[in-house]
Amino acid sequence: MIGVVNKRDGQMCNCLFVTVILFFPRKQTPSPSLGKDRADTVIIGGGCVGVSLAYHLAKAGLKDVVLLEKSELTAGSTWHAAGLTTYFHPGINLKKIHSYSIKLYEKLEEETGQAVGFHQPGSIRIASTPTRVDEFKYQMTRAGWHPTEQYLITPEKVQELFPLLNMDTVLAGLYNPGDGHIDPYSLTMALAAGARKYGAQLNYPVQVTNLNSRSDGTWEVKTPLGIIQAKRIVNTAGFWARDIGKMIGLQHPLIPVHHQYVVTSTIPEVKALKTELPVIRDLEGSYYLRQERDGLLFGPYESEEKMKLQDSWITNGVPPVGYPKEERFAGRPTERTSGLYDLLKSKCSMGFHAGWEQPHWFYKPGDETGYKPSFRRTNWFDPVGREYKQVMEKVGVIDLSPFGKFKVKGTDSVKLLDHLFANVVPKVGSTNISHMLTPRGKVYAELTVSQLYPREFMLVTGSGSELHDLRWIEDKVMTGGYKVEIENMTDEVGVLGVAGPYARQVLQKLTNEDLSDGSFKFLQSRHLKLSDIAVTAIRISYTGELGWELYHRKEDSVALYGAIMEAGQKEGIDNFGTYALNALRLEKGFRAWGAEMNCDTNPLEAGLEYFVKINKPADFTGKQALKQIKENGLKRRLVYLILETDNVDPEGNESVWHNGKVIGNTTSGSFSYSAQQSLAFAYVPTELSKVGQKLEVELLGKNYPATVIQEPLVLTEPTRMRLQRKGESPQI
Repeated sequence: MIGVVNKRDGQMCNCLFVTVILFFPRKQTPSPSLGKDRADTVIIGGGCVGVSLAYHLAKAGLKDVVLLEKSELTAGSTWHAAGLTTYFHPGINLKKIHSYSIKLYEKLEEETGQAVGFHQPGSIRIASTPTRVDEFKYQMTRAGWHPTEQYLITPEKVQELFPLLNMDTVLAGLYNPGDGHIDPYSLTMALAAGARKYGAQLNYPVQVTNLNSRSDGTWEVKTPLGIIQAKRIVNTAGFWARDIGKMIGLQHPLIPVHHQYVVTSTIPEVKALKTELPVIRDLEGSYYLRQERDGLLFGPYESEEKMKLQDSWITNGVPPVGYPKEERFAGRPTERTSGLYDLLKSKCSMGFHAGWEQPHWFYKPGDETGYKPSFRRTNWFDPVGREYKQVMEKVGVIDLSPFGKFKVKGTDSVKLLDHLFANVVPKVGSTNISHMLTPRGKVYAELTVSQLYPREFMLVTGSGSELHDLRWIEDKVMTGGYKVEIENMTDEVGVLGVAGPYARQVLQKLTNEDLSDGSFKFLQSRHLKLSDIAVTAIRISYTGELGWELYHRKEDSVALYGAIMEAGQKEGIDNFGTYALNALRLEKGFRAWGAEMNCDTNPLEAGLEYFVKINKPADFTGKQALKQIKENGLKRRLVYLILETDNVDPEGNESVWHNGKVIGNTTSGSFSYSAQQSLAFAYVPTELSKVGQKLEVELLGKNYPATVIQEPLVLTEPTRMRLQRKGESPQI
């Protein structure tokens, strides 16, 4: 690492005399031995992340935690990091991790006896463009329902906190009082002390030379000192993580980038300050700056064409602003594409979905095409309304191939699924919506479950949950000793969704099978041929309209799509994308995993009681915890909101206000093309969850009126048909 010292009175100037300062990690007492030949968990890599993991696992009570470091602790990228710490993060989950981390650092010295060198002067992100101010307002509404402090401050307040700053272009600042910086070496040593205190073993220098998987699910970790057999391994090798991954055939998309920071000598104006300056992040200038003793430390991020990338697959830059529905184009198209990608890519705006390319919305003549990010309604708003109308009034086709798709079959398949899911196991030829719960009674996953043949099931989950859900299922199979086979069919099986009032009419032209309501009921599954192409058809649609999901061989996708589009010409068939799908599902009151439900929410507060058979005989995972939750009563509930907005719509994670206080948060939202108003789901205290309750939702720095309404806003097609059969005339 190179430090640049200004020899002219410590002042910043155009002509710098450069002193090269070589920083080396402090010497440690090595322990080059394995100590044992078996471990529960082996962590590879002794940087801050690896040592922190050892500390947390050991403190949580996990026995036999072993960390292997090929050199010394912190000898990789950890020891020369700038050590910045922040409560801020645009992502909701990582924001919680940042908060936890800072609270840990505040108490770690007391817990371990090891100083960590933690400074908390706060930090300010600088906005010098109107778009950046909008981004800060956007982030403020996502911070209000979190416990950490964050403020949007004026230029005057920025200068008060950092009097040395040139204020010519400063429009606002995003201020986090608890932010700061920490000595990475000292922090790692404190975590190491804690890890040892709780029973973890840290071994170095011990290099991992190879990894072998065993038939019983364990691993052999080979080193020059011998072999450790481990139940699991964790790769925290940083710079060298790719080398570790290659040992088991994994190609990690990790790219080391050259970066430098500059440390000045003493600056009189800094030395004269009575309090430490807050950390500055200038997002337009692309640098961070903090006080380092009586001088300054600043780290610039070069423009991409000047960066020395260690790999060539990145071709586009990172967007400078964190927009809603943000897309990043480095490494695109992704490796996972559906059979329709080449056919559709020029007709639509493709989006990144958990490693897949999937159409967001489709172009028509006269549309402003391409990716046009904005904090307000943008170029996709009207086309998505057009696609919404297509599905509601005619028939639309959507590529759903990124769905995670698993086959589960075997002697114990029914027994396994009865234990995994809170819902009952569907009969042969039937499908249901089922939820896997955590032992604490939270919603681990939502899947559609179809019994295609006796004791043979197809499980379908969202694209972002594929491996998340598969790992959980496989773990239950292994620990429970179930006699089943599990096959991940995600990449081999394509999926087309066909939905709308003419969906049956179009598909019936392609098959001799009877698709009438009496013969092919809602939530039934069937094997059939469409235009001589074999499909597994499930009568279900996330749009809430009449529709089918058609599962087929990926290599048949183009032919199947072509046949459907040709058959639907008279009915005016057309494409629709995931943006329209989201608007349609919200109007029907359909929840989404990761938004309305996740591992932090229980199914009762999420309004999923219909899918949870708490009295079924099987003792499904989470059953006892759920009974306790029900007995204790709920403190919050998911509500359905209609909003009075202008040119901005909710998307989820916005703050919900009542009587001048933040009382909850939205989970997802969209414009309702039916009601011509914004619509959102939100969690609020139970006492504020009644229909008619008046609330406010914060969007871009303004609180908009919101009202709790009865869900759904639009009745689903099966519900409408059921009411019609009873002689009623339901309004859509």
